[in-house]
Amino acid sequence: MIWRYLIEGPWLVFVAYWAVGALKTRRTVRQESFTSRYGILFLEILGFALLFSDRAEIGVLSHQVVNQTYALAVTGVALTWIGIGLALWARWHLGQYWSARVTLKEDHKLIRTGPYARLRHPIYSGLDLAAIGGALAIDQWRCVVGVVLIIAGYWIKARREEMLLATQFGEAFQEHSRHTGFLLPRL
Repeated sequence: MIWRYLIEGPWLVFVAYWAVGALKTRRTVRQESFTSRYGILFLEILGFALLFSDRAEIGVLSHQVVNQTYALAVTGVALTWIGIGLALWARWHLGQYWSARVTLKEDHKLIRTGPYARLRHPIYSGLDLAAIGGALAIDQWRCVVGVVLIIAGYWIKARREEMLLATQFGEAFQEHSRHTGFLLPRL
């Protein structure tokens, strides 16, 4: 039971920070379509439901992937906290330009500070890492399927953001892309 709290705790902090931060964003001037947004959101919600809901323990989805060890559970918890920390750090650097949707904000700027100096989508990278950590600690096939859906959703969303940013910032975004990683840092 303690593992569950250690995994869910950072996610609750994340949700609270996101809710407060959403109140302080700039006006949206351009955004993705309704269909685009909710297709991705469906993947992400399904992935998180598989990761966190005991109700998804159906058939083979309830089986362990590997023999759970203390070290694996601790690693999973650590990855969850590191991933949420990365997402919060990135969200802080985006400030008023953040949105849950793929958008451009009024007077939008290309952010290159903090984790954006090494990654183009550190929020998604952090959330993916946190989901992987949760899956390691919980150790069920439902979590593996959930992580695959979560990563797929954020990958699609990141690709759509890149198209919008490339259109808006042109050569500046291309130059930024040459020096940063997509979801993994460029070494």
